[in-house]
Amino acid sequence: MGDVAMTVPVLRALVLQYPEVQLTVVSRPFFKPFFDGIPNVNFFAVDLQKRHKGFAGLLRLYSDLRQQNIDSVADLHNVLRSKVVRNLFRLSGKKVAATDKGRADKKALTRTENKIFAPVKPMVERHCATFAELGFAIDLTNPKFPEKASLSEEIITVSGIKSGKWIGIAPFAQYQSKVYPQDLMQQVIDTLAQDANNKVFLFGGGTKEIEILNRLKNNLENVIVVAGKLQLQQELDLISNLDVMLSMDSGNAHIAAMLGVKVITLWGATHPHAGFKPFNQPDDFCLTSDRTKYPLLPTSVYGNKKVEGYEDVMRTILPKTIIEKIEKELK
Repeated sequence: MGDVAMTVPVLRALVLQYPEVQLTVVSRPFFKPFFDGIPNVNFFAVDLQKRHKGFAGLLRLYSDLRQQNIDSVADLHNVLRSKVVRNLFRLSGKKVAATDKGRADKKALTRTENKIFAPVKPMVERHCATFAELGFAIDLTNPKFPEKASLSEEIITVSGIKSGKWIGIAPFAQYQSKVYPQDLMQQVIDTLAQDANNKVFLFGGGTKEIEILNRLKNNLENVIVVAGKLQLQQELDLISNLDVMLSMDSGNAHIAAMLGVKVITLWGATHPHAGFKPFNQPDDFCLTSDRTKYPLLPTSVYGNKKVEGYEDVMRTILPKTIIEKIEKELK
C-alpha cells in the first residue's frame, strides 16, 4: 500500500506539468481511490485472481492494455509480473522505462558489516527518473495536494463534526520490528487525550488490530477507533482532514503524505535513509531509534529481518519526545 501511495505525488505532478499526457494506472482494484480526482488519469484494475492470473493472464493483460492506445510504459513496481508486461510492450516497439529500486545501496545501508550509513535516493525521486527516461522531467519542489475532502454523513457518524485538533494514529506495520511498543503508545494516546481540544483517531484493520485499538482507546471519549467502520475512500477523506498523523514506517504514513497532511513517523529496525521517508515531510518529523545504543541500525529495508538483541530498539524513542513533537506541530 505504501509503495502505491508513493507514486501518487509523482503522477499528480506529471499531469499538472504535462496536461497533454493521458495516464493509465494499472494496479489492484483496491487502490483505485488513491488516484481518484487526479486529472487525465484512467485507472485499469488488474484481475489477478481470474483474467490476469498466471503467465497466460499476463498475456491477456498485455492484450487488454494494448487497447488503451499506450505510447510509453513506466514500470514503477519492477517485479516479475510487471517486467513481463513491460517487455512485451518493448518488443512491440513501445518506449519503456523501469524504476531502479537501488537494491545495492539499500543493502550497503542495512548490512551489519562495512555498513555505509548514508541516505539513498528516495523512491519518489527514482520514479521521477523513470519518467525522465521517457522524456518527462518532473519538478517536485512545489507539490500540489488535493483540498481537504468534505466529510459525508457516514464519516461524520464516526468522526463527529470537525472542531479542535484532529490527530490520526496508525500504530501498526507489516513487521513487528517497525511497531512502537503498545505500553508506550498507550502513554502517548492517553496524554494527547488529556487535552479536550484534541480528538484522536486510531487507524488499522483486521480483527486482531481492532481488538488492540479498542484497548488503546481506554474508554476515552475523544479517542475514536476508525478501523472497521469506514470504506477506504471514506478513510482517505477523513485522513485529509487531520491536523497531523502519527504513523509507523508503513502505508498509512504515505497515504497521509500524499494528501498533504503532516506526518510524524516512528522508525525501529528501518530508517528514513532507505528512501521511504513520507513525501514532502521534514527530516525532523522522522523520530528514529537510538543508533548510539544500537549501532547496527538500520538492520532492514522493510523490517523483515531480525537481529538478536535489537528487539527493543523503539523503546529508545520516548513517549515524551513523540508528544512534544505532535503538540509543537498542532500549534
